[in-house]
Amino acid sequence: MAHDATNNSVRDSSGGFPAVESFQGLSEPISQILWRRRWTILAVGISALAGGFLYLQRATPLYTSTSRVHVEQAGPQVFERDNSGVITRWDNYLYTQAERIKSTDILSAALKALDVANLQTLINISNPIEEIRRKLEVIVGKKDEIINVSLMSPYPEEAAQMVNAIVDAYITAHEQRKRSTLGEVVRILRDEKAKRNQEILGKLQAMMQFKQENEGLAFGTDQDNNIIVRRLERLSQALTEAQLATVEAKSFYETAKKMAEEPTGLRQFIEAQRGRGTYSPSTNEAFSLRAELNRMERDRADALQRLRADHPAVAAVNADVERAQKQLAKLDDEFAKSELAAAQQQYLTAQEKEQELRKCFEEQREQAVLLNKQLTQYTLLQSDYEQTKKLCDLLDDSIQRLDVTTEVGALNIGILEAARPALKPSKPEKAKTMGLALCLGLFAGLGLALVREWKDQRLRSTQEISATLGLPVLGTIPTMRGAKEAPASRGQKVRTSPDSREAEAFRTVRTAVFFGAPKEEARTIVVTSPAPGEGKSTVAANLGIAIAQAGQKALIIDADFRRPTQHKIFNLDRKTKGVSLALASEITLEEAIEHTELGNLDILTCGPEVSNPAEMLNSESFSRMINKLSGEYDRILIDSPPVAAVTDALILAALCDVTILVLRAESSTRKVSMQAREALASVDARILGVVVNDVSHKGGRYGYYSSYGYSYHYGDDGNGRRKAHEGRATGAVSASAAKSRLMRLDATKEIDDDIIRK
Repeated sequence: MAHDATNNSVRDSSGGFPAVESFQGLSEPISQILWRRRWTILAVGISALAGGFLYLQRATPLYTSTSRVHVEQAGPQVFERDNSGVITRWDNYLYTQAERIKSTDILSAALKALDVANLQTLINISNPIEEIRRKLEVIVGKKDEIINVSLMSPYPEEAAQMVNAIVDAYITAHEQRKRSTLGEVVRILRDEKAKRNQEILGKLQAMMQFKQENEGLAFGTDQDNNIIVRRLERLSQALTEAQLATVEAKSFYETAKKMAEEPTGLRQFIEAQRGRGTYSPSTNEAFSLRAELNRMERDRADALQRLRADHPAVAAVNADVERAQKQLAKLDDEFAKSELAAAQQQYLTAQEKEQELRKCFEEQREQAVLLNKQLTQYTLLQSDYEQTKKLCDLLDDSIQRLDVTTEVGALNIGILEAARPALKPSKPEKAKTMGLALCLGLFAGLGLALVREWKDQRLRSTQEISATLGLPVLGTIPTMRGAKEAPASRGQKVRTSPDSREAEAFRTVRTAVFFGAPKEEARTIVVTSPAPGEGKSTVAANLGIAIAQAGQKALIIDADFRRPTQHKIFNLDRKTKGVSLALASEITLEEAIEHTELGNLDILTCGPEVSNPAEMLNSESFSRMINKLSGEYDRILIDSPPVAAVTDALILAALCDVTILVLRAESSTRKVSMQAREALASVDARILGVVVNDVSHKGGRYGYYSSYGYSYHYGDDGNGRRKAHEGRATGAVSASAAKSRLMRLDATKEIDDDIIRK
């Protein structure tokens, strides 16, 4: 039988089915899903709280002791101007000092001052320095010159002792370094001055002796009127300054070479010599890197409190710390090399300048010799004397200046607050831990609930079925209790229990079928399901009985040759009558049909088993049989095998007028149901709608609830017409609700009576 695509109410304009987004994700509002999965969320949240509580019970309390150290640079230059001209604080040195507090030499000196054997914090620790560095936290103040040195330990007294020992070791090391840095330069300059004093004494004696040997010099030593002599004097002065610069450059270079192996001390020495604020990019990068290293070590300490040492996250942080340390060491090495190269270049430049001036000086001196040998000789002696004397004076000034500036740029360190044993533990924080556990538990519960909902492919409501399949729901059949082992009881529920809610549900489906399509377009109806066990045979039998009770002549054909059920429902013998025998011409079609107690309902069982049911259903003889029967009956219901199991359902759906798809509540899945729908669409089957079977009385999402409040049964009014009677059922409801249901039932009854009259 051909079907017109325009009559298919569930298809779109392209002939296919509408796209359903709910199949790809969640088909219900998040609020409904979360309410259904509320016990999962609650269980995960309680578990997280229990875990947090157990952690707090088992976690070792840690106490933090803090010492506040004031580090201030001495000297007048406390502020400097940045590139925009704004006066800003220069406090990068604070980060350098923070790194020095955590250095190995400071920590080693602190351990020497402590009785390590009696410290419970360091018991069974193979590397105490690394253990202290891991627990030590040095924070630089953002708005002041205060460094906070903190250490965390299960023993508050030991934490305070170790912090105070570290601060004392840092102050002691700083004092020693302050005395040794510029003191080395002063010592070199004093040695040089001693040599120059001997030299000036010799030159003075030579000049006096020459003057005594040449008495004419007493009258001819007027150098103011002698331009050659004056020029010689200026060159002599310039040469003297060049020699002093060479000496200073040499002392600076020698000191830098001695301090090259200690980049931190070299940096402080260079800062004191060249003035503050002249930093290269590598120096600023080193300061930033030290701050970043400090932050990473704090992160590693935090991670080790929560994770094991071999955890990937801890290993990643250790790798970052090691990489930063290597980079910092590289920057320090590059800084030392660059500064040493600069000092060497400065020394070479001073030597070259001195050599040039000396060359010019010698040339000028030869001219003076030509002018007056004696005057020149005397002038030379006097110039050498003056030059040496000025050099000695400059050395004295340099020594005095360095003695004063040893404190300029140095650090004044004072302890504002010594560490004291903490009275309360700082970790674990109970409120924070429980709050975090609650948040994590709720988020984990929400995630688990959504994942479980996403993986659960069962169709859970009539709205979801309609949205997913794009098909109308013809009705919902409630669960038939106490009839699980009796097919006859389930299949004839409409006849045996006409006043039951199950019978009323089948009558509702009957009404939906009558109004879903005209009788001429829906004479042959295939009742199938996506998978076995959905209850399609029970639906077909009860729907046939309901149609027969409505006054239409109905025939139920059992076309499920693999698992036939209709003969069990109506207590018939399929071995002597049925479809297979009629198609084999062993009996006539009229002999194959069996009549029931209901005058309008006949049954055609499948008959004996056949080896090729699909070929038989696809034969011309079966098609002719259906055409013939459709002219004799108002409705023909064909009990078909499941769509997903065999191809029989597709053959029958293509042959008949309409198809009814039966789904089982809380059992049928989206994937299989959509595959069945697509398979039926591929053979151009017209799907009238979906019947949802086995709906729990508490399954409100399918339209059924725990109690109707009133039940209704049908009797005879004496004129061959059924009359509705109202009776009180278990579980009362309001009078208005009962009246509303009674009005709907009367409307259904009137529709049925109209159908009977027609």
